[in-house]
Amino acid sequence: MTRRALTAAVLIALAATVFAVRPAEARPKMADPAHIAAQSEGFLAYHPDLRWRKEGLGLYEDGKLELAYKAFRRSARYADKGAQAMVAEMLWKGEGVERDRALAYAWMDLAAERNYPDFVKLREYYWQQLDARERERAIADGAGVYADYGDDVAKKRLERELEKGRRQLTGSRTGFKGALTIYVPSGAGWVGLSGEQYYSDRFWKPDQYFEWQDQVWRDQSRGRVEVGALEDADAKADPEAD
Repeated sequence: MTRRALTAAVLIALAATVFAVRPAEARPKMADPAHIAAQSEGFLAYHPDLRWRKEGLGLYEDGKLELAYKAFRRSARYADKGAQAMVAEMLWKGEGVERDRALAYAWMDLAAERNYPDFVKLREYYWQQLDARERERAIADGAGVYADYGDDVAKKRLERELEKGRRQLTGSRTGFKGALTIYVPSGAGWVGLSGEQYYSDRFWKPDQYFEWQDQVWRDQSRGRVEVGALEDADAKADPEAD
């Protein structure tokens, strides 16, 4: 698999989760409550990881790269590994930001913090391309990146937001869902979710939410058959290419 193909697969996975852009491969089955809930502004208000990733994807698709980079950085503050990988890719290519391969490695190392296979492969590819001076700086830069964006601090930020959202549950401190129905706009009009679906623990309880994310990213990688090591087809064609 080429680096470009792997990057494209990561973009599809990002889009499939929050649906800012929807290539044919990424169109969700709208029967899944996660897909419906992610269209709701109320849901995204307490999921800033998804909210800013969605914003970043839309801006990236529109070619507004500087704004996209900033949005991905905001998502990255809430432990979103996909957004952290996009920050790395944009730094690596110099998209919307000054090109910096050493710093890009530090960010991709962060994206691979949970050992998601796609990000581990991209991290290793980056490392192979760096010279000795870049590698030294990448390690030094990594300390600062982890201090601000590593799971130890970033997960806590998201946990606070999820807790705020749970407290807003129909204005009740008891967590009563009852016969509540939440209506969410979709391409076909409005779709209703029961309170049980919308406030499923996997969307609002941090441990279960992160487990759900882990499953999404690992399933994405398992869904592809790969032969051979990661390589860059463009680099073969042009020695000056990334």
